[in-house]
Amino acid sequence: MQEPPTPATSPDPTTGRSPQSPAATATQSPAATPSDPVTAASQESAATASEEASVRPGRAATARAHHPTAREPSTTPAPTTAPEPSGSAPEPPVTDLSDLAPAAWPVRAAAAWPALPLLVALALWVYATRHTDVSALDDFGLVSALHPTFWAGLAVLTAGFWFTVRDRRRPGAWSLAYVLVLLVMERATQALLYTTPLYAWAWKHDAVIDHLLTSGGLQGADRLGDMAVYDQWPGFFAAQAALVRLLGVDNAAMYMAWWPLVSSVLLLLPLLLIYRTFTEDRRLIWTAVWLFCVGNWVGQDYFSPQSVAFALHLGVLAVVLRRYGRSGGPHGRQGQAVWTVLLSVLVTAIVVSHQLTPGMLVVTLVALALTRRYRDWVPAVTTVVIFLAWCLTAALPFLSAAMPDMIRSIGDIGANVETGYGTTPTGTGAVATSWAARLLSGSVLLLALAGVVRQRVLRHRALPLLLIAAAPLPMFAASSYGSEMIFRVLMFMLPGAAFFAAAALLPKVRTLAADAAARDTAPPSPATRARPRRVPLPALPRPRYGVWVPLLVLLAGTLAFVPSYSGKDRVNYFPPREVALVQQLFDQAPDDSLVVAANRNYPLAYEQYWRVDHYWFLDDDRRHVDEIVRDPATVLARDMAAVEPPARAYFLLTRGQTANSEMNGQLDRAQLDRIRESVASSPAFELVAENDGGVLYVLTPAS
Repeated sequence: MQEPPTPATSPDPTTGRSPQSPAATATQSPAATPSDPVTAASQESAATASEEASVRPGRAATARAHHPTAREPSTTPAPTTAPEPSGSAPEPPVTDLSDLAPAAWPVRAAAAWPALPLLVALALWVYATRHTDVSALDDFGLVSALHPTFWAGLAVLTAGFWFTVRDRRRPGAWSLAYVLVLLVMERATQALLYTTPLYAWAWKHDAVIDHLLTSGGLQGADRLGDMAVYDQWPGFFAAQAALVRLLGVDNAAMYMAWWPLVSSVLLLLPLLLIYRTFTEDRRLIWTAVWLFCVGNWVGQDYFSPQSVAFALHLGVLAVVLRRYGRSGGPHGRQGQAVWTVLLSVLVTAIVVSHQLTPGMLVVTLVALALTRRYRDWVPAVTTVVIFLAWCLTAALPFLSAAMPDMIRSIGDIGANVETGYGTTPTGTGAVATSWAARLLSGSVLLLALAGVVRQRVLRHRALPLLLIAAAPLPMFAASSYGSEMIFRVLMFMLPGAAFFAAAALLPKVRTLAADAAARDTAPPSPATRARPRRVPLPALPRPRYGVWVPLLVLLAGTLAFVPSYSGKDRVNYFPPREVALVQQLFDQAPDDSLVVAANRNYPLAYEQYWRVDHYWFLDDDRRHVDEIVRDPATVLARDMAAVEPPARAYFLLTRGQTANSEMNGQLDRAQLDRIRESVASSPAFELVAENDGGVLYVLTPAS
């Protein structure tokens, strides 16, 4: 057998190339004997490269697009060498297509794909707000009135957030954007749909601010009666009065409809600082923030002192967790005096603004001080001293009157957690939305328990967050807080519970302490010193249990927030006609007049409370309520007859009072209609105003 032709010269052992000219190389026959291992390997390599090119045509096309002069792979292996000078042999052919940079536009598209669900969700939300009619709310509140595209937008937003936050390569800015859009959809929808602010209590707080602006100072119980309690905790109201003056608006009602969104955004910074104290795992941090936002349905984010006090509460915890822990070195204790001053300012702002939040803060700080890591009593002692100083001075008049009832309620857990008359959901819509709220909170707490069991490292490394979740529980034994203690306890448990609930939805999580221990013990590997490879395009998630089941849980919680938070908007929303009717009352009522209503659920209920008295007969003893139902006009006229001229006695019954009475188990519509008809037919009352928002009568002087 004849030997095939061989090159005239042997290849250079350093470059693997023959010194032949390019033309000679191009016309040279690739044949080789089977016994030649080098040539056989070259043939096998060429075949493999050909197969890879056929399997990955896109990458091959990319290679040709980036290297238009590249030739087919050579049959002779050629190690990489430095570029040759101009006029020499061309560069060797590319044999490893994975080393090529991907096209620029796919990389940019892959980096920006989280923007697509965000934009779609926002577009659906805008469409929903423009096509939702809230003129006739039923017992399901905003839930049944919302356009279906709102629910689709929430689903798209939740799915986009989940697949974005699970990708470690995504910067945290994308997760922040998703959370902000979630808060906008949750909290700003009502501000856009309703033409007047929600919640009778928000209108009440606006009246307190108006009093401060009118009187120019604080007043005692001899002047204000029960409303003097707000003058004994004036921090929030004084700050809002200053803001009204600064903005140049007539009153706080001009902006308080947007307060739920503002107060919710204020919680993000301290919440992130708290979570970042224990982990740098962005998946865990942002999933916990998301669960906190959807689990915070209690409704204390409206225009109220507790909305700001809760944000300050989280700020104090962030300072304590980050600056008062034992870090193991002297540098962790530097600047302690500065942080103590900051802590004192935050605690003082809480103490002068709200009654309950300082107590919650004290029990939480004491629980942290009992641990080895945070065995520093400065925060707890500072809070207790400031709290007691305020209680024994400015707040003493209120506490002196309320102390006997407070002492009797200590330890009576059953009475403190029961709802009682007037706070029991009644009707299909009220019961359904109430159960949605209970299931949402119960699910978050069960997920938190699962996270504690499943993520063993968190039980030790994030123990302070577990204490923050459990510390408010003893407050059940302290007071009923007007049948609201159970809701406040849930709210103060949520920051810690959301963290562990997020851990239950994620695979193995990392903590700062565990990462530091791993860095200290593990030797550096050559891979860590190597040049990082370019990140390939992200692949679509596979349908695995660990991906889709947590997504469904997250989606269910996000959707359940809407009925939990907005399911009672029939009670909380006051149409403009109802507001105009009540405003007409206070525009004409003389000083020392009396307003009699079924309950306090109407706008401007506390308007000008320093000169006009109020009486809500459904708050009275049940026997007296039954007496009014039996003979409404006679009993009401008797109750109102003590008002002396020139003061007048008014009877007010509005749409909001009827909705609140029906949905909270007081009087049904038929009973309230009977009261209204009895007053209308009685000669003792004279009609003052009437519209679709309610009726207003005045007791005649002869009566």
